Amino acid sequence: MTNLGFKFPSEQRKTFLYDLEENWYTPLLAKLRNLPIQSTKRNNFGQYSMAVNYLTSVLEEAQAVNKLAIYNIDHMAQLRFWGKDVVALLNRSLAGNFSDMKIGQCKYTLLLNAQGGVQDDMILMRVTETEFIIVINAGHDITDTVAHHADAAEQEVLIADIDRIMANILDGEEVFAEDISDKLVKVDVQGPLSFKLVKQIFGGEVLKNRNNPDKNMNYFSFNEFTRKGQKYYISRTGYTNRWGWELYLPTATAEEDFKAIMTLALELGGLLVGLGGRDENRISAGAFGLPLMGQEYDPMHTPTNAPLFEAAVDMTKEDFVGKAALAKEISSGAAKSSYIIVSEGIVSHRGIYKDGKRLGSVTSSINSPNVSLEMRTSIGSKRKNVNEEHGTAAIGLGWFYSPLFAKDADGKEISEADGKAIRIPLEFYREDAEGKPTGSPTIGYATLEGISAATAPKPLKNIENL
Repeated sequence: MTNLGFKFPSEQRKTFLYDLEENWYTPLLAKLRNLPIQSTKRNNFGQYSMAVNYLTSVLEEAQAVNKLAIYNIDHMAQLRFWGKDVVALLNRSLAGNFSDMKIGQCKYTLLLNAQGGVQDDMILMRVTETEFIIVINAGHDITDTVAHHADAAEQEVLIADIDRIMANILDGEEVFAEDISDKLVKVDVQGPLSFKLVKQIFGGEVLKNRNNPDKNMNYFSFNEFTRKGQKYYISRTGYTNRWGWELYLPTATAEEDFKAIMTLALELGGLLVGLGGRDENRISAGAFGLPLMGQEYDPMHTPTNAPLFEAAVDMTKEDFVGKAALAKEISSGAAKSSYIIVSEGIVSHRGIYKDGKRLGSVTSSINSPNVSLEMRTSIGSKRKNVNEEHGTAAIGLGWFYSPLFAKDADGKEISEADGKAIRIPLEFYREDAEGKPTGSPTIGYATLEGISAATAPKPLKNIENL
């Protein structure tokens, strides 16, 4: 079978919006804020050169979502699958169930390997009975063998999501697939003022329920609309668990649209947010945060007991890639758990300890301006930046070997006692080559209260008149 994934790029790729970020947005922001123009700090993310932050700090960008945040997410890819047997193929290849998925509905799911490890997480949009668009993570569009060192024996085999899925097609099945990322430019609009921005630029009708225009869009649904002769997609989804949308702009109008979006966003007090702010926004989203492929998810570890497991995985399906491994793990009583952690400083990839016992590992950690003073002072830190009124603390996610919190009669973890959030004190240690803790610990705690409220599923009437 011919591979549909791309070859590994010889140089870091640039998103469609790269030049606009550098030569239009940055000078505009500098002028509006009276800031000196500096080179944008960038990281390699999925073989794309992505901004960590722009002229404003990561902390300021992380706060933008409390009002209005715009994200260049054009490093993610969009795959189109169609044909009379498309549902059968997707059900066989992915962990979710798509048989009863309605046209206009979005669904979150996982692509697993035979061992149950996570190859990618993604969102599917059902366009027709026989057509889906799948939105995948950056770098998961490459099928190639890559030598990371001069020693040619050290090679990594990369298989694009599109090829992993199409490898499961059966003889006689009719399914076709293509990568349509070069036709669309992905821009996310998140925060309480997102409704106002989208309505003002694209019109209120694009925010209506496709089956009942008198009502607003449902959460995890999408619309299609035509503007200036071009086809757009807009989904009521996002990577922040706050109110917002993901826009798929046609390349023919994407420059004009992006300029209109950012001009209005700046007028409304919003910002373009880089990778740093986006990372904070997904960790601070709701009671459990949102997992990141390559951090909380990876091919070597299963998603069992991850916060979104039930939403992403249907264990009642007859079969799918990785189901047997998950079933075996679940039947053995797998007890691992994922929690949000709050700490006095960044503790990326450290061991998590309590009373000298190792409880698990930190998978993500970043400084956050969104942790309340009350939550920060309860750490018990002596650090000035943690305890001052407008200070910061680090937030993160960690995998624990077993649950930390007691459970009620219904099996749900108890998050409060006497009306106060339960916070379990922890220590975070660096570890040596033998896995033993070294040096002084950073202190913090695990909590079920979350950092920022999850507003995404709440009725749009809360924001439509802001």
